[in-house]
Amino acid sequence: MRPLAVIGNVNVDLILGPAEPWPKAGTEIIVDHDELRVGGSAGNAALAWAALGIDFDIAANTGTDEFGRWLREAFGGRAEKWPVRPEGTTLSVGITHPDGERTFFTTRGHLPRLSLDCVLSALDGARLSGGYVLLCGSFLTDDLTADYAALFDWADTHGITLALDTGWPLDGWTEKNRQATLGWLSRCGCALLNEVESTTLSGLADAREAARELKRHMRKDAIVVIKRGPDGALAIGCDGALVSAAAPRVEVVDTIGAGDVFNAAFLAALAGGRALQDCLQAGTAVASRAISTLPRSYGGPVVTATGETAS
Repeated sequence: MRPLAVIGNVNVDLILGPAEPWPKAGTEIIVDHDELRVGGSAGNAALAWAALGIDFDIAANTGTDEFGRWLREAFGGRAEKWPVRPEGTTLSVGITHPDGERTFFTTRGHLPRLSLDCVLSALDGARLSGGYVLLCGSFLTDDLTADYAALFDWADTHGITLALDTGWPLDGWTEKNRQATLGWLSRCGCALLNEVESTTLSGLADAREAARELKRHMRKDAIVVIKRGPDGALAIGCDGALVSAAAPRVEVVDTIGAGDVFNAAFLAALAGGRALQDCLQAGTAVASRAISTLPRSYGGPVVTATGETAS
């Protein structure tokens, strides 16, 4: 199995809910569920890999407070080289709604100060050679994002394929953000976007056409994946053929991090040598299980194309 790593936003999530209707100012409501957990796109993907029995590395940072200490403890030895910033640790309060959707309130915290030096101190390029590195939280990690060109050069030097999931820009898909993202995609071997992100970024309403347009901006051997929630996922592979996978029908409990869990399962299957459609099916199956279980479950270990259990 090829090596795996993730770079990006790890923060604390406090999940509360479900809440309906939205409370009026100055009032208080009681909700049925609360959970304090590791969050952020990189954090969610890492949790899924750990649950699936996948070996991986992770580059992140934390603040100096108790939340930062808690995050580092959650990742044990993998967090030994994470820088500790003087800022408070980023906190997201997620309010869930009965339909499975959610609303976030997030502090800026430590995430903007994740830098290229942080990444290079945490990851061994030679160890990751020939593998896949998930890059996420692009619009939250200001210092690192400013050095993306150097990060892409580092990946190329070590034969590492970058898989990009930018997340939604805080100021929306402005023309500046669109052009920056298209430039990043031109240096990446895999795009992992949800349907709204892909159609907005490409300017095309149909997900299939959006995938083809985005692939046009990437290298010939790149993979474009569009995550479509309850409608499953589709992808265009190296050969230009479009494949898709349906999502299992489940009763949704909590959709937070669903796309991140998909990313983890998809890349684990891809690193294990599975066919593209099998990778889509792995992503949709694990994400569907995660959003329909409380406490969250990811299923058993991923099996590679050779029939071995990934480790």
